[in-house]
Amino acid sequence: MYFEYDESDIHYLMAKDPVLGEVIRQIGPVKRAVTPDLFAALVSSIVGQQISTKAADTVRQRLQALVTDLTPERILSFSDEELQAVGMSYRKVTYIKNSAEKIVSGEIAIERLHGWSDEEVKKELTKLKGVGEWTAEMLMIFSMQRRNVLSFDDLGIQRGLRMLYHHRRITPELFRKYHRRYTPVASVASLYLWEIASGAVPGMKDYAPLSEAEKKRRAKERRRRKK
Repeated sequence: MYFEYDESDIHYLMAKDPVLGEVIRQIGPVKRAVTPDLFAALVSSIVGQQISTKAADTVRQRLQALVTDLTPERILSFSDEELQAVGMSYRKVTYIKNSAEKIVSGEIAIERLHGWSDEEVKKELTKLKGVGEWTAEMLMIFSMQRRNVLSFDDLGIQRGLRMLYHHRRITPELFRKYHRRYTPVASVASLYLWEIASGAVPGMKDYAPLSEAEKKRRAKERRRRKK
């Protein structure tokens, strides 16, 4: 399954923001996979924290083979040691089992979240250990398919905004301006900003100030060329 949007969403963004609209024309439709099962998406997100994509995929496959049915109840039927054996750290196992316990007990109302506002969903999800605001926002997009999410804490979103609008940095005020502009379909804009950040539009560059390391590297390269 992919994040669902339609032509009316695209036409809305094009009308509200011709700069983004031109990029949308160049890129065309964007398909981003979603995981409708929110608990499975949560587990996948925790597994992937601070490790490479390849390593995370390997652990997810092993976990799926072990558990087969990825539900809170099923997770709780395994010992910490059995879950760690698939390649997860003790901390990640603790996060996942803690989430499962809170869901099973009803402390976290995961089944009722779909009827709540974005802010209420984010507040509820961040009660779980290992789930910060960014993780909650990604779950809202790539599991719940919430339509108006633009994540300030996402490096790709920040980079995409800089590249598209030629900003050196994205301040909270600038971010809020763009979020208002994209509302109520900011999640669709997010899909395109991630494409921009990944280099989908030839010739676009990042206007962020150079790091000290990059300044030194370039200075060294200039000196080498002069020799």
